[in-house]
Amino acid sequence: MNCWVDIYTLSMSDTHKPIADLRKSYERAEMDEKASAANPMKQFEQWLEEAIAAEVPEPNAMTLATVGSDMRPSTRVVLIKGFDERGIVWYTNYASRKGQELAGNPFAALQFHWVELERTVRIEGIVEKVSDAESDAYFHSRPLDSRIGAWASPQSEVISGRSVLVANAAMYGAKFLLQPPRPPHWGGYRLKPDNWQFWQGRKSRLHDRLRYTLQTNAASTGDEWLRERLAP
Repeated sequence: MNCWVDIYTLSMSDTHKPIADLRKSYERAEMDEKASAANPMKQFEQWLEEAIAAEVPEPNAMTLATVGSDMRPSTRVVLIKGFDERGIVWYTNYASRKGQELAGNPFAALQFHWVELERTVRIEGIVEKVSDAESDAYFHSRPLDSRIGAWASPQSEVISGRSVLVANAAMYGAKFLLQPPRPPHWGGYRLKPDNWQFWQGRKSRLHDRLRYTLQTNAASTGDEWLRERLAP
C-alpha cells in the first residue's frame, strides 16, 4: 500500500485527528511595531530572555539553513552560543556538510521557534568564522566529554557503526587525557544579519509579522534598520 495512504488511514482512526484538521488558535500576545525595538538585535535579546524565563524547551536551539553547490538547501538544528552587535554565533565541525556549504556559499538563514510563546524569529545574512581566540575560549569551556567528542566524530561522514565513535573517543581520550586541544577542523561561525523577521501568532491567522532590513547609508555612523509590517 502506498505510504501516503497508510498515513492518511492512520490519521482517520478513532484515536487520531486527520492531519489537515490539526489547528491551534494563537492568542498569547501581540507585537506592535510602535512598541517593538528600533534595533532588531535588541528585540531578539528581549524575546530570547523571555523564552529562557518561560523555561521553554531548549530556547537556544535554532534551525540553520545553508545551500550547497548543487543549489539544494539543507537544514539542521544547532545551538546559539553568543550574540552581540556583530551577529549570532554557533560552533561546529568545519568539515561537516554545513561547513562545506558555507565555504562555497557564505549566505545562510537561522530560525528560532518558541512554540509555547507562539513566536518565531527568522534571521538572514552572511556568515564568517569567528577568531581562533574565540573558538579556543569556547572550546576549553566545554565539558571534557564534549571536547573529546569533537575529535571523535568525523561529522557528516559515513561510518560503519556506533563502534567507530566509541573507539575514536577512547583513542583520543587516552591520547589527550584531561587536556584535549581544539581540533583544527572545529570552531565557531558568526552570522551577520541583514534581514530579520519577528512573528507573533495571533487569533484567526491574522498574525503579527515585522521585518527589519539593514539600510546602507554612507553618511551614517552606524547600522540603520527599516522596520516594516508584513501581511501574514
